[in-house]
Amino acid sequence: MPRRAGGPPRYAGPVILEHALLPVIPGLEAEFETAFDEARHVIASMPGFVDLTLSRGVESPSSYLLLVHWTSVEAHEQGFRGSPEYERWRALLHRFYEPFPVVEHFETVVSVPA
Repeated sequence: MPRRAGGPPRYAGPVILEHALLPVIPGLEAEFETAFDEARHVIASMPGFVDLTLSRGVESPSSYLLLVHWTSVEAHEQGFRGSPEYERWRALLHRFYEPFPVVEHFETVVSVPA
């Protein structure tokens, strides 16, 4: 597997992209980011996890975009969500959302490298 500079091996197979728009309750953004800093270790430890990014909205600073690459939909849906670790993730983060986020999975159709 290729290695990222200074990081763990990078998964080289096909990936599924999980997309979640996270509507954080206004005024709780800093607390959410602190909780996410802990929660990211939970998800990163799961089989099938590849990588993630969390971005904050520029025009809507209470909106966050979570993008997670998984080796398969099953790694996310059955593996992570069916695990005891998911309960820790849920306890850390789910109280910040109003309404609850919609989560969808995507497969790459076209990729244009830089």
